[in-house]
Amino acid sequence: MLRARGSRFRIRWDRAHSVYCQHQKCWLIDAGQTSETAFVGGINLTAANMGSPGHLGEGKRHDLYVEVTGPSATDVHHNFVQRWNEASERESEGGCWGHAPSDVLSFPKRISKPRGASIVQIQRMVHEGRYADGHATPGGSPYDIATGERSILEQYERAIEAARRSIYIENQAIPIPRIAIKLEEALRRGVDVVMLVPAEPEDHVRAARQNPARRDFFNRIDALGRYENFTLVGIAAPDERGGRNNIYVHAKIMLVDDEWATIGSCNLHVYSLSGHSEMNAAFWDPIVVRALRCQLLSEHLDEDTAHLDDHAALGLYREAAHANRIRGESRDYNWRGLAFSMAPEAYGK
Repeated sequence: MLRARGSRFRIRWDRAHSVYCQHQKCWLIDAGQTSETAFVGGINLTAANMGSPGHLGEGKRHDLYVEVTGPSATDVHHNFVQRWNEASERESEGGCWGHAPSDVLSFPKRISKPRGASIVQIQRMVHEGRYADGHATPGGSPYDIATGERSILEQYERAIEAARRSIYIENQAIPIPRIAIKLEEALRRGVDVVMLVPAEPEDHVRAARQNPARRDFFNRIDALGRYENFTLVGIAAPDERGGRNNIYVHAKIMLVDDEWATIGSCNLHVYSLSGHSEMNAAFWDPIVVRALRCQLLSEHLDEDTAHLDDHAALGLYREAAHANRIRGESRDYNWRGLAFSMAPEAYGK
């Protein structure tokens, strides 16, 4: 398709700091044009994520992207230029393809025109010392990127602190103590919290559960389970044998009070919040956030929650997940939707 259009294809390889990785997942189309459009989220564009047999095509992985247009798409454009121009391997043998390593892109010179009513902000996690050019976005102020950026972590914490009614989380990882403490404070305030994670923990989670040095990490997670307004859940789809197959949760999102949400690449584990390069898009728009909540819960509960507020909807989620767990324990898989509750203190054992 690209060859037929006379398109050019260029690649640069870019390492993250130390043992960490470049974990951003973003696409930018028509950069700098009136049709500028960005996609930000958690989906890796690999066979395991994009619908090949045995993966998304059979409902075994759950993930999200958000399409962003307008001024915030210009920030995604700015991020791409910053990374491209300072890509770590560009001067190395095999570190770039289809162009000279000395080629540089120009930072965006104007902001894309507003598109729609949502207030959207792009946040990142960037390790200090990774990049040096703090060139300002159009109309913005220069940013000392050499000292790093931690705006995703800052917004996670502020959003949890601001929650009054509900917090809905989907993440590939259970949260680090710093986030778990904020969640427990919210639970004490009476906020309903539902957290969807992979039902089958990865091997490193099981290994950490057995490590005495990680006891405080799991103590913080276990403490959340002592609150009636907290529910840890997984999702599982019916299989052809009448049982259930767990769906791997790769999404990284949080919804607060049916008013604010974030979607991106950032997990709640120490790698994403300490060293990985990450990107999230947060948005303030009750109409969009509520619609997203209804869509997600419709998928997981097989029930429309549009007539319910966020507090009642998460109550229904908790009720259905607990009921499905009890049925599953007795090998009855005639569930209400996909979600089932899990005991935090048993997660990873």
